[in-house]
Amino acid sequence: MNLASSLQFIHQMNETQQKVFNSIPSLVWLLTEQGDAYFFNKISQEYLGFHESESLVKEWMELIHLDDLDVFQSEWSQALPLKSQIQVECRLKHHTGAYRWFLVSAKFVEQCSDEAGYWFVNSVDIHETKQFQQNLVKYIHAQTNMLDTSVDCIKLLEADGSLLHVNKSGCAALNIPESHHTFGMKWIELLPSEIRTKATRALKIALQGKTARFRGMSENGQKIQYWDNLLTPILNDQGQTECVLCMSRDVTAQRETEMRLRIASELDELTGLYNRRFFKLQLKRSLHKHKANKKLMGLMLLDLDYFKHVNDTLGHAAGDHLLRVLSKRIENILPDNTFVARLGGDEFAIVVNGIDSESELERIAIEVGKQLDAPITYAGNLINGSMSIGCAIYPRDSKDSVNLMKCADTALNDLKATGRGGFRMFNQHMQIAAQNIAIQLNEARHIIRDDLIIPFYQPKVRLSDGKVVGFEALLRWQTSDHQVHSPSNVEQAFQDYALATKISDAIQNKVFKDMSIWMEQGLEIVPVSINAAPVEFLKDNYAERLLHRLNLYKIPHHLIEIEITEHILDDRGSDYVVRALNLLKQHGVRIALDDFGTGHSSLTRLRDYPVDCLKIDCDFIRRMNQDEAILAIVQAIVALGPKLSLDIVAEGIENTEQLELLKSSGCTMGQGYLFSQAVNMQRAKQMLTQAI
Repeated sequence: MNLASSLQFIHQMNETQQKVFNSIPSLVWLLTEQGDAYFFNKISQEYLGFHESESLVKEWMELIHLDDLDVFQSEWSQALPLKSQIQVECRLKHHTGAYRWFLVSAKFVEQCSDEAGYWFVNSVDIHETKQFQQNLVKYIHAQTNMLDTSVDCIKLLEADGSLLHVNKSGCAALNIPESHHTFGMKWIELLPSEIRTKATRALKIALQGKTARFRGMSENGQKIQYWDNLLTPILNDQGQTECVLCMSRDVTAQRETEMRLRIASELDELTGLYNRRFFKLQLKRSLHKHKANKKLMGLMLLDLDYFKHVNDTLGHAAGDHLLRVLSKRIENILPDNTFVARLGGDEFAIVVNGIDSESELERIAIEVGKQLDAPITYAGNLINGSMSIGCAIYPRDSKDSVNLMKCADTALNDLKATGRGGFRMFNQHMQIAAQNIAIQLNEARHIIRDDLIIPFYQPKVRLSDGKVVGFEALLRWQTSDHQVHSPSNVEQAFQDYALATKISDAIQNKVFKDMSIWMEQGLEIVPVSINAAPVEFLKDNYAERLLHRLNLYKIPHHLIEIEITEHILDDRGSDYVVRALNLLKQHGVRIALDDFGTGHSSLTRLRDYPVDCLKIDCDFIRRMNQDEAILAIVQAIVALGPKLSLDIVAEGIENTEQLELLKSSGCTMGQGYLFSQAVNMQRAKQMLTQAI
């Protein structure tokens, strides 16, 4: 366009139009329909640094930065013939030679039919904004490079769960190609289906402004990876969640270590079976499962009979070998619906899932019990043994794991109490017996804790004249209502080492205290016998503890007699008993064998053990007047006394007929209600006073 043509277009514009264009606070150019510039507003002239007449002769595209020109010309060449609108960011040259960024918009304006249309070009200065964007891009690029160096998978999520950005590690984990520079796909859909529910829940929590965490896993080829995912909300100034930062850390090594430790914590090191802790968890799971399917479940508790004897005679290595071999045998014969664990020591437990009847559990128990029939040898020695099995059934016997274990244990204890070996099913009669035992044990703890124990004294008399020649100290306890109770209410306590020992300690202390008081008062003290329960000898220190207590109270040893029953010499641990009796004998303490004749009596005991006195059981005394055979036994025992240098004491003398028959048979000492019931300390003192 020449100068004349340009001036013609300008003259067509009225003053009002020019004022409007000049008032616009941006660079405004007007172009002809063919794209030739014919008007620049005042701001444009000031920016470009030339007068209007000069601007008309310039090519306006020369104002665009060379690096931006190709893009602008491409857009302009497409818009010009179509008269379509364009908008391009480009740099325009300032009259100083510097360039600034502008947003250049071009729009064709149609005029009335008698006037030609024109292009309205408006250029808005965006230099500061563009610089900020460029700096931001550089910053983001730097941040992206930094994020890409992280081994953690970092994702930026929009509120709808789509991906705004993912670092390099995240792309690899989510199988997004590294060349993929645009995102927008749903994060949840890229995760394994098994963890999508947990991920959705965590994202929902994060969108509510709270930090969320969940664990997941993925499969990368043949390798399984475990992830710890932390979702942190990014809030705006109003405290609203704009997006969510998700950081996923590969914890595969940690998880594998945890799994190895968990497996190690679940397994018994000796046998390779599951241990007590995991067994309890598995039992609860099985119960939960059977509640749903209405099936029966069997539980067996078993331990080895006389296992301690194996350790004591052949050594612990032999015992360990026995447990390992037995564990493998049991595992090999159990059906698939079972679970076996070692609870500790020689105790095992077996869960049998989904049984139809009690007989099915019985068949498995019989098969398990046979696993010790085949010989087991260690270091050339044959290990013989048997096992006892207690059985219970869910839900017949109990509906929870704790009580089901108690039922099986009750059945096992009932079996061992009446003869070892085989198996026994739980029934309610056992429960009643177990409850009675628990009541007795609690009662024993109560009387020990509240110091209610008092000794009563049963006189031993010379049959010829009724003179008191000794006492038997008997356990009694007195309640707050002054009622005196006998040991029959706590007899189970004497099967428990801890309780029996505490009761024994209490009765000995009180007997020795009574005796020391009597000695201080100048009374002539007669020997006092004290009963010893078999369980008290389970630890090899009975004699030492008794002798220490005697010395503490300054009681002459010959004034104390320890009464034991015959079967104590047959029980396991009898070696401890014999050692204790010999030590007591050496220190002058007398030993009496109580209830002689009622058990498997053997005369060799009278020869081999340090016995000073035999006590004929009261059942013989009660029956000897009517039964000649019993009388013959009594007379034979009495006759042994002088020949073996043993004192003979008849128990339970209740009438004169029994007294006369014993005297005529040569018995010189006895005790029973005919002479006196057991009396308290004050009454015993009176008896000693009368004897002076």
